[in-house]
Amino acid sequence: MAQDDAATFHESAARPAEGPGEGQSRRTILLAMSALLMGLLLAALDQTIVSTALPTIVSDLGGMRHLSWVVTAYLLASTAATPLWGKLGDQYGRKKLFQAAIVIFLAGSALCGLAQDMGQLISFRALQGLGGGGLIVLSMAIVGDIVPPRDRGRYQGLFGAVFGASSVLGPLLGGLFVDHLTWRWVFYINLPVGVVALAVIAAVLHIPRHRAKHVIDYAGTAVIAAVATCLVLVASLGGTTWAWSSPQIIGLAVLGAVLLAVFIAIERKAAEPVLPLRLFRSGTFSLCSVIGFVIGFAMFGAMTFLPTFLQVVHGVSPTLSGVHMLPMVLGLLIASTASGQIVSRTGRYKVFPIAGTAVIIVGLLLLHRLTEFSGTLTMSVDFFVFGFGLGLVMQVLVLVVQNAVGYEDLGVATSGATFFRSIGASFGVAIFGSIFANELASKMGSALLGKPVPPGFDPKLLQSDPHSIAALPPITRAAVLHAYSGAITDVFLYAVPVAALAFVLAWFLKEQPLRGSVRAPDASETYASNPVERTSREEVARALSALGTKEGRRDLYQKITDLAGLDLHPASSWLLLRINRYGSAAPQLLAERASVPPHIVYQAAAETELRRFTRREGLVLVLTSEGRRATERLVEARTKVLAELLGDWWDPKHTTGDLHDLLSKLSGQLCGDDHDRPSGSRSWSQERAS
Repeated sequence: MAQDDAATFHESAARPAEGPGEGQSRRTILLAMSALLMGLLLAALDQTIVSTALPTIVSDLGGMRHLSWVVTAYLLASTAATPLWGKLGDQYGRKKLFQAAIVIFLAGSALCGLAQDMGQLISFRALQGLGGGGLIVLSMAIVGDIVPPRDRGRYQGLFGAVFGASSVLGPLLGGLFVDHLTWRWVFYINLPVGVVALAVIAAVLHIPRHRAKHVIDYAGTAVIAAVATCLVLVASLGGTTWAWSSPQIIGLAVLGAVLLAVFIAIERKAAEPVLPLRLFRSGTFSLCSVIGFVIGFAMFGAMTFLPTFLQVVHGVSPTLSGVHMLPMVLGLLIASTASGQIVSRTGRYKVFPIAGTAVIIVGLLLLHRLTEFSGTLTMSVDFFVFGFGLGLVMQVLVLVVQNAVGYEDLGVATSGATFFRSIGASFGVAIFGSIFANELASKMGSALLGKPVPPGFDPKLLQSDPHSIAALPPITRAAVLHAYSGAITDVFLYAVPVAALAFVLAWFLKEQPLRGSVRAPDASETYASNPVERTSREEVARALSALGTKEGRRDLYQKITDLAGLDLHPASSWLLLRINRYGSAAPQLLAERASVPPHIVYQAAAETELRRFTRREGLVLVLTSEGRRATERLVEARTKVLAELLGDWWDPKHTTGDLHDLLSKLSGQLCGDDHDRPSGSRSWSQERAS
C-alpha cells in the first residue's frame, strides 16, 4: 500500500499542468523558446544594426538624400503589419504564421544583401519589415501558448534581455560586418540564424489548438498604413526631391488628410477596429500617445544620424562608431530600469515623463553643439544624457496608459500607445533625413565657394558619397567636414520644439493610484519600436505572471496565510495547497525533490499533522475534513490576493468571463509546485537557529 501511494505521488508530481505546455517536456519547451528568441533577436537587431552601416551603404549605392528611407521603410512595414499578424495567428494558428514570418524576413534579408541601388534596398527593407513585425508579435504570443501563466514571468526576463542586447549589439555588429566583411553581411547574417530557427520550430514546437475567430479590420489596417506613408513621404520629400509648394507634395498631403477621414469612418463601423476611437476619449491615452510619438521621433532620428556624424565627420571606423553609441544605450537602459523600479516601489510616476522630456531637450541641445573638434569624452557624456532622458520616459508611458483604462480596453490601449511611438520613429527618421539633406545642400555650396577641388571632380558627389571627401585637398576637406557636421547637428536643434511640446503635455498627465498588476511594463512594450499586439487577457496574464518569479512568490504564502486567518507557518500553507492540488504528498519525496530545505518540509508536515489538517496513509499525507476546510480558506485567500492586484479591472459581481477563468487558472498554478519555496522557510530556519 505504501509503495502504491508513493507511485501515485510520483505520477501526480510528474503530471504536467493543464493548458499551455501540456504534454511537452521542459527540454522541448526550452528548445522552442531558443528558436523563438532567435527569431525575436533577428527582428530586434534589424531595427538598429543598419545604422552604423548606412554611411558605407549610401557610398556604395549612392543616394544620401534617401538614407533615412532604409530605416523608415522597415519601421513603417513592421508597424502596419503588426495588428494583422496578431489576429491572423489567433485565427489560423501561430506556428504556421511564425514560419511564414521567418520565410518573409529571410527573403527580404537575402534581397537586401543583393540590392544594386537605393530603390531596391528600400523596397526589400519594407519586405523585411513585414516579416520582422510578425516575428516579434508571434514569438511573444507563442510563449503564452507553450508556457503556463505561472511560469511566464521567468521567460519575460529573457525577452527583455533580447531587446536590451539588440540595442547594444546592433550598432556594434553593423560596424564589425562593414569593417571586416561588407555591408551586405548586415543582411546575410540573418540567413543561417533564421534557417536554424525555422528548423527547430518545425521540429519541436507543438501549440495547443485553441483558435479564435476574428473579424479582421483589413480596411482599417491598410488605410492607416497609407495615411502614415503619405505623411512620412511629405515629411521626407518636401523641400528636397520636390518643393513644398509642388503639386506632388500638396497632393500627398491632401491624400493623407482624405485617407485619415476615411480611416475614422471605417473604425466607427469596424467590429474589431485596429485603433478604437473611444480610446481618444481618455485624456491620458491621448497625451501618452503624443509623448510616445515624440520619444520614437527623437530616439530613432538620433540613432540613424549619429553614426553618420561619427564616421563622416570624425572619421571613426564603423565598428568604433558602434562603440561610441554605447553611452546612449547605457543611459537608456539604466534610466528605464531605474524608473520602473522606483515607480513600482513608490506608486508615483508623473515626475518621470516631465523629467525625461526635460532631459531629452537638454540632450538635443548638447548634441546640437557637437562639432568636428568635439572630444570623445564630450560626445560620450552628451550621448549618455540624451539616452538617459529617453529611458526616463519609455518605461513609464506604457504603465500610465495601462493604469488609466478599463480591462476591456487594456490590450488595444497598450497596442495603440506603442503604435504611436512606432509611427513617431518613422517620422523622426524621415524628418531628420529631410532636414539633413536640405542643410547639407545649403552648407555644401558655401563650403566649396572659392575652395580648390581636384580636376574633373564633381562636387555633387560629396552629397551622395561621403567617402569622396578623402579625395579633396586639406583646406577643402576641412570646410566640407564642417558643412557635414553642421548639417547633421542642426537636425537636433529642429527637434527641440517637438520635445518641448512633449514636456508641456507631460504636466497635464493625471497621477492615479497604481494597480499592483501594472507595475512592471514588459520590455517588449518599452524597447521595441514596433507596436505590440496582445489581448486584455494576455496583458493581465503577463502582468500577474510576475508572481511566478522567485521574487513574486517570496511573500505570497505569508499573505494568503494571513488573509485566510490561519495560525500557520507559510510553509505549512504551501504543503496544504500542494496536497489539495495533487491529492496527496509524500514528505520524504518532497524533501528530496522540492527546492524547499528538507527540514522545512518535515516541520511543515509535523505542524499540519499536529493541527489535524492532515493524516498519514502509508508514506503520504492526505487532507482531513478539517484540513479541507482550512485549504478552502487558503484557496479563497489566494484568489483574493490576485484580485487585489487587478484593482478595478476585477469585478467580483461577475463570476464568468475570460478574466475570471484566467484568475482561477493562475490561482491554481501559482501555489503548490515542486519548485515553490515558501517565504516561511526562512522564518523557520531563523527560529531553529535561535
